[in-house]
Amino acid sequence: MLLGLSTGHSVGLALVAGAFVVFALLSALVIPRRWPQFPGERGLGWFVVVTLVLFVGTLSAVEVFAKEGKEEAAQGETSPEPPATTTSSTEPATAPKGDPAAGKQLFSAQGCNGCHTFAAAGATGTIGPDLDKVLKGKDAGFVHESIVDPNKEIAPGYQPNIMPGNFGQSLSPAQIDDLVAFLLQKGS
Repeated sequence: MLLGLSTGHSVGLALVAGAFVVFALLSALVIPRRWPQFPGERGLGWFVVVTLVLFVGTLSAVEVFAKEGKEEAAQGETSPEPPATTTSSTEPATAPKGDPAAGKQLFSAQGCNGCHTFAAAGATGTIGPDLDKVLKGKDAGFVHESIVDPNKEIAPGYQPNIMPGNFGQSLSPAQIDDLVAFLLQKGS
């Protein structure tokens, strides 16, 4: 949890928890060596009060500082991305701008045919979705996004992180355009 917090929240939580830990170590190891009767009858009430204040303070700090992650998660849930647009087969929203022939070679070279079924490529993979089905009615923007950010929208029946998420970095923009053109030329 500490790694998910902002620097300010991590520092605040560490300071409050650190104060409690230092108090606990001092009162358990250091002070009894100097004063064996610690906390004694006179100091017992103060000792209990300080212990409870630090304990409640630490729990409160966790609640206060950990809210950051909950608020960000809630913001993500309340404003989801709009669903990808689908188009009719007669009027594509975004026309592919790449070379379908180069895209076909790239489909094979990148190993897409090992995971996907796609008739135009002669591919019969079953690890990923059947592209002949899932690409029907989809536009170039959707296909492009599915290549560079495959976990943004997961096909029903499949788990996230199956398709490599690095194609946006390992392929040039022109190669991605070629792949999109190939997938839409034969996949619509």
